[in-house]
Amino acid sequence: MKRMLSGIKPSGQLTLGNYIGALRNFVAYQDEYEMFVFIANLHCVTVYQDPKELRKNLKDAIALYLACGLDPQKSCIFLQSDVMEQAQLGFLLTCNTYMGELNRMTQYKDKVAKQETNITAGLFVYPSLMAADILAYDADYVPVGDDQKQHVELARDLAERFNNRYSPTFVVPEPVVAKVGARIMSLSDPTKKMSKSDETNKGCIYLLDDLAVARKKIMSAVTDMVGAVQYDKVNQPGISNLLEIMSSLSGEPIDSIVTRFEGKGYGEFKKEVADVVCETLGTIQAKYQEIMESDIIEKVLEDGANKARYIAHKKLMKVQKKIGIEIRK
Repeated sequence: MKRMLSGIKPSGQLTLGNYIGALRNFVAYQDEYEMFVFIANLHCVTVYQDPKELRKNLKDAIALYLACGLDPQKSCIFLQSDVMEQAQLGFLLTCNTYMGELNRMTQYKDKVAKQETNITAGLFVYPSLMAADILAYDADYVPVGDDQKQHVELARDLAERFNNRYSPTFVVPEPVVAKVGARIMSLSDPTKKMSKSDETNKGCIYLLDDLAVARKKIMSAVTDMVGAVQYDKVNQPGISNLLEIMSSLSGEPIDSIVTRFEGKGYGEFKKEVADVVCETLGTIQAKYQEIMESDIIEKVLEDGANKARYIAHKKLMKVQKKIGIEIRK
């Protein structure tokens, strides 16, 4: 069975965009692949996080992983920091990464373009750690949003560079991007991705939002003056975003939805989108409450870390021997 790996950085509460673009797909993939899913808590601290808030976000993320349908009997679920081998391999891969490659990484480039100050070295080199997250487990496939393919490409480059420089060591991973819903946009500004760090809190639906709040956000979503429910991401980005959300959650093709709403107004369309969203959130939140009231999280993380650590340790030892820093037999 081929192996797939991915993770989410819960620097804030998980969103509907995270669910549609990642979590929902993880659940489907776990029946097709040997699935490794981790909480990327080391990546969270490349910028300052309030410790109390971060701890809550991490626990919520794990509970939501399970509430969305990830099965610890099918998927290895763990905290990134519980497998210290990943961070050590990350440093070794950083030593094989060129400054020019890191300079081209989107997140760093965006912060430089905005002339932000106090950019940390951790943020600059985190793509090398992300490569280690992937390469430590010989992942064949990495599901990502289309804006994250760049990181998998770096992991591929580093794997090939190391394999050529020393000898075949790493599996070269392939990115997997969902065709529909891979990148859900902000409800208040559909030219931007739905983000956990939405400052207005109007464009982002969180998985733990009160259902009345979520419904209000959908009904207040930015649309246009065209007045027709059509899928046109250039001229009608807001309506197109709502169509992708509805199609992703309901399973109904976008063309079918467009046909059903021909001649109908945006209000009626938004109401049905809100119904579908609230039904999804309600199901997830009920399961989330059950999980938070149980003691399953500790057991899932312990089992996941033990399995992940065993695999990552073997890979790290192999790498260290090949580059010459491991002197023990």
